[in-house]
Amino acid sequence: MGETDGPGFGEVLRGHRRAARLTLERLAEVSGVSARTLSDMERGRSKGPQARSVTALADALKLDDGARQRLTELARDGRLRDHWTRRGGLCELPRSVEDFTGRGEELIWLSELVYAESSPGVGVVGLITGSAGLGKTTFAVRAAHSVRPSFPDGVLFLDLFGMSQQPLTADDALRLLLRALGVADQHIPGDPHERASLYRSLLRDKRVLIVLDNAASEEQVRPLLPGGGASRALITTRRLLAGLEGVRRLTLGPLPLPESTELLTGILGERSARDEESTLARLAELCGGLPLALRIIGNRLLSRPDWDAAHLAARLADEERRLHQFKAGDLKIANAFGMSYEQLADSTRRVFRSLAVVPGRDLDAALTAVAGGMPIADAWDALDELVDLGLLQDGAAGRYRFHDLVRLFARDRLQEEETAAGQRALTERVMSWLLRMATMSGRWFEPGYGRPDRPDPDLAVLSSAEEADGWLRVNVDNWLGAIRGAAGNGRHALVLECAESMHWFSDRWAHSPHWKEVFALGAAAAGVLGEPAQQATQLNYLAWVHSVPPGDPEAVLRYAAEALELATRADATAQIAWSHEYTAEALLLLGRHEEAIESSSRAAQMFLTIGDMDSYVQSNAAIAKCLFEEGRYAEALERYLGLLAVLDEPSSGMTPSVVVHSRPLALLRIGSCLGQLGRRTEAITALREGIGLVDELRASDYRQADALETLASLLAEEGLPDDSCRAYVRAAQVFESIGDSAASSRCRTLAAAAA
Repeated sequence: MGETDGPGFGEVLRGHRRAARLTLERLAEVSGVSARTLSDMERGRSKGPQARSVTALADALKLDDGARQRLTELARDGRLRDHWTRRGGLCELPRSVEDFTGRGEELIWLSELVYAESSPGVGVVGLITGSAGLGKTTFAVRAAHSVRPSFPDGVLFLDLFGMSQQPLTADDALRLLLRALGVADQHIPGDPHERASLYRSLLRDKRVLIVLDNAASEEQVRPLLPGGGASRALITTRRLLAGLEGVRRLTLGPLPLPESTELLTGILGERSARDEESTLARLAELCGGLPLALRIIGNRLLSRPDWDAAHLAARLADEERRLHQFKAGDLKIANAFGMSYEQLADSTRRVFRSLAVVPGRDLDAALTAVAGGMPIADAWDALDELVDLGLLQDGAAGRYRFHDLVRLFARDRLQEEETAAGQRALTERVMSWLLRMATMSGRWFEPGYGRPDRPDPDLAVLSSAEEADGWLRVNVDNWLGAIRGAAGNGRHALVLECAESMHWFSDRWAHSPHWKEVFALGAAAAGVLGEPAQQATQLNYLAWVHSVPPGDPEAVLRYAAEALELATRADATAQIAWSHEYTAEALLLLGRHEEAIESSSRAAQMFLTIGDMDSYVQSNAAIAKCLFEEGRYAEALERYLGLLAVLDEPSSGMTPSVVVHSRPLALLRIGSCLGQLGRRTEAITALREGIGLVDELRASDYRQADALETLASLLAEEGLPDDSCRAYVRAAQVFESIGDSAASSRCRTLAAAAA
């Protein structure tokens, strides 16, 4: 190797032995490794001892974790380097694995690479990237074997040691490749440029596939690439190597679940017949599509014939212990991730560990800056480095996410490398920021709030309701996790404040599955705080959530009754009225229309008494809905038109933002009434206006979907099949977005019929 290499295995071992004040004979006695073997190691004759010998020596020398890891890595590097410096079989392609599974499209990509044309003087190069454990080397070896007949002058394989502490230099790599191409040592130029030139000239006149495995950098591989001709190069690396020009890129991702299960079954062979298919599928799912994880789990089961696969699946299901289950002999998933982790700058390692406390599955630069305690510009740099090494996956719109097992590795590093106090402070900082961001974002939609008068300088800047809406939707797993954490830590006031701030926003995202938990946590927090009026408010929100179609009227009645009892005790008139209103919603769902009208009328009168015109109009709209459901369309239309007049009256006393959201809904219901009364032209006009206003508000839900389906039917009756088809398609899309697959399918069928 090059003269600039650091101390080798033998020199480091000798240093540890002398520091321990042990003779060769004494170390041989306590380790079980012979004195002759130890002497060969220290003199460099045995540069890469086997793992079991290294473990015995580390135990005998009582090395700490850092020293033990370094000695192990030096031994591994020595074994691999010794392989490439042997005279026989230089750069021979390793054997493929018999149970290789999947990657069909990727294999096609490589076969196309073999026959791809390139510009004069530009060699064809394929770059395979991906994070640790995805099987890049296994894939490259399998692919190289499959195309070997296309390269009569040979297929060469070289490990560049990209993740080791001492990657192979380009000069040393060229020397090895030239020797493999038949150049005698004495004919290999000493000048690096001449050496690279000779290498390219040999490749130009041959048809050779060069597999460069585990590349460290662009600088390392550039001199190793063909300059033209029929030869090809295939590079595997954890890094993106974004600086390489003119290469064809392939990013390996996790295996889909069916292929993961197939691979695990193939690894297990005959043993797989003992286990239920569902159990193997569950094990494969817990491996997250990583071939390395699947091989470890398969090997564990094979090496322990008496183990029950279902029992192992249950152990893997425990997140606290999952990462440590992924080890079999010298295979350990944490080691694979650890090699990437060691490549990071110290500041980026700290960011990586800190991101483990983020509750959700994805994050952005603003949250990274909070977790890392750094400016956002530095957070972007850290994220770039983490993506470059495959420790984070980047997605659309500046979002990043962990693979599940990498996330567990980050948490393991956090627990190992940070104090308990530091972990608590980090968690508090991230959770507090998420709660404050969520509360601020939710209040954009609450009358009387909107844009903050004095924005919190520590929070991300949101300049519009649309930005607040977007933040809440894409970060829902994060802020909901923060609410859960705050509830578990007794931060009840923060929980209640955040839940309350979601009330108005929830109506924009009525079909989100999260509201039941949000308002349940809010109600529980209010109960602990001894706030019956607040608890009644949150219970009424829960009643509303359960009234959203398809609806659960029994749950609505239950929550409304609880809210009524608490509100009565607290003399909270508004919440008493809302309890009656949600009771009416449940009665309507049960088909008890007259009782529903009576309950809504009671609520309307109470709202009018306390001067709450916003709620008064809503209760009257509920009465009109009951009339519509009873088939009393003319009466319903009259009431809806009266409500629209109130909405259009500037002196009505209603909140302007409530008017903006209520007007399109009134138009939709007016359109439905007109349609039922046979006044199709007027109905179509009202429905189109209402649907357009809902689009402007970005508030699509079941009400708009119903209106679109009604509009499509009316357009068909009017002899406008193209317009009808488009309306049905839009209705199907909205129904699909809110999870009503049956209605979506129905509308797609009707759209096809109208076309």
